[in-house]
Amino acid sequence: MLPLSLEFFPPKTPEGADKLRAARKQLYALKPEFCSVTYGAGGSTHSGTFTTVSEILAEGMEAASHFSCIGATRAKVRDQLAQLKAMGVTRLVALRGDLPSGYGSGGEFQYASELVEFIRAESGKAFRIEVACYPETHPQAKSPYSDLQAFVTKVRAGADSAITQYFYNADAYFRFVDEVRKLGLDVPVVPGIMPITNSSQLLRFSDASGAEIPRWIRMRLQSFGDDTASIKAFGQEVVAQLCERLARGGAPGLHFYTMNQAQATLALCKALGRDC
Repeated sequence: MLPLSLEFFPPKTPEGADKLRAARKQLYALKPEFCSVTYGAGGSTHSGTFTTVSEILAEGMEAASHFSCIGATRAKVRDQLAQLKAMGVTRLVALRGDLPSGYGSGGEFQYASELVEFIRAESGKAFRIEVACYPETHPQAKSPYSDLQAFVTKVRAGADSAITQYFYNADAYFRFVDEVRKLGLDVPVVPGIMPITNSSQLLRFSDASGAEIPRWIRMRLQSFGDDTASIKAFGQEVVAQLCERLARGGAPGLHFYTMNQAQATLALCKALGRDC
C-alpha cells in the first residue's frame, strides 16, 4: 500500500477551524505519513499556518509546515526556523512563494533553492525538506528545460524529496521522473493529487496554476452543468484511475490536496482499497 500524505490550508475563521478539526479527525483513519499546511503569499498566513501545524502535532500526527521565502529576510527565516524546531516540527515544504498583491519586490531570497540552501546551513539535518516540482512546467518558467534545471538546483541545494503540482496526465509525471533520473537525481517525486468535486473551482485553480485539464475531462465536466452528484462521481472515477496508474508505475506515494474537506479524499482512498 502506497504511503500517503495530506495537505490543508490554515482556516480564516473559528468556524473554519472547527470544520478543519472535524475533517482531520476523519482523515486520520487513512494513517497519513504526514500532514502539510500551506503558507500564504509573503507569509501572510504565518500565524494560522503555525497554529494549525501545532494542532496537528498535538493530535499525534507528523506535521510539515510550508515555508516560503519571497519577501523574507534571513533574520526572519532564522527566527521562524527556531520557532518550528521548538514546536517539534521535523519536516518542511520549502517554496519560493508569491508576493502579496501590491508588493513590488523585497526580501533577501529570490529562489526556493536559496531557501533550501539556507535551511541546510542553519539547521543541518534537523528538517526533512520537501520541495515543489511541476511535471507540466511551472507557469512562469522560460522553458521546460529551465524549469527542470530549477528543480535540479533545489535538490542539489539539499532537498530530500519533492511533491508535484497536481495533474491529470500521468504521462507528464512519468516523463518528468525519467528526466530527473537521467540527470542522476534519485530523490522521491511524490504525485500531488487533487480530487474533483467542483468543476468551476477546479477550472479556475488550473487556469491560474498552469495545471492542464485534458480536453476530454474539461468537456465532460462542463457537460454536467450544476449536476454536483455527476461531477463528483465522474471525478472520483477519473482520479482513482489516475492514482492506480501512478501506483503501478512506481510512484513512491500520493499527496492529497484535501481543500480542508474529508469526504472526497476518503472516497478516493476507499475506491483504491484502503481502509478508511
